[in-house]
Amino acid sequence: MTPLETIRAWIATYPGYDILSAFQCDFTDQIPSNGGIFPSGLLEVSRKEDILGNVEVENRYNFGLYYVFLKSPGDDVGATVNADWIMDFQEWVQAQGILGAAPKFGDETMSIKAENGVLYAADEEGTATYMVQLSVNFKKRFEVK
Repeated sequence: MTPLETIRAWIATYPGYDILSAFQCDFTDQIPSNGGIFPSGLLEVSRKEDILGNVEVENRYNFGLYYVFLKSPGDDVGATVNADWIMDFQEWVQAQGILGAAPKFGDETMSIKAENGVLYAADEEGTATYMVQLSVNFKKRFEVK
């Protein structure tokens, strides 16, 4: 499985995932109850080389997660439900990482975080788009033969 497939399959295990009718890659409809994952690639955080030439790198995958929910202008109740969902998702990601239930990447997954959940946009038609930043830090070792 590719890293993107791994993340998407894992996000689908979130208990609140069932409210989404679709979760697409690089696209989010403005139809309520759907989402999208926007990968922003691999970042090499650090690199260490030993005297034999073996290399250990710390990498990070970054993703933007977008969710479209119903939210009429001035609807505090709907906005609260949406914000609670986003915060609960972030807490779930944190717990999954701490308990070792998050997917494994490289040789050692160091951390997985869902941060900065925010209302990204709202429109007069009664929808709102929320964004969460998801990052996965992991180590990968390359041994010289």
